[in-house]
Amino acid sequence: MTEKEIFEKNLILSTEFDRYVMEHLELAEKIPANAQIVLLPSDDPELCNINIEMAKRQREPNQQAVYIRIGKIAPQISRLEDVDMEVVAA
Repeated sequence: MTEKEIFEKNLILSTEFDRYVMEHLELAEKIPANAQIVLLPSDDPELCNINIEMAKRQREPNQQAVYIRIGKIAPQISRLEDVDMEVVAA
């Protein structure tokens, strides 16, 4: 897996996790202060291993890690409304 693929996959996971936490504040309350969040998608074992290894290298001394196991991501549906587009000639 390329660095770009890892970045893109983790960007999607982190964005969706942020949304999830905003809707499930009880989960956020259980995360220790200054904890390292490690996202582990169950449908991508390669990315799981990469994220675990990356987290081990980046973890600060005595920092707690929180593994977030993600079962699946629903198909993305845009939340945009009233979108307008205008093509302007050069």
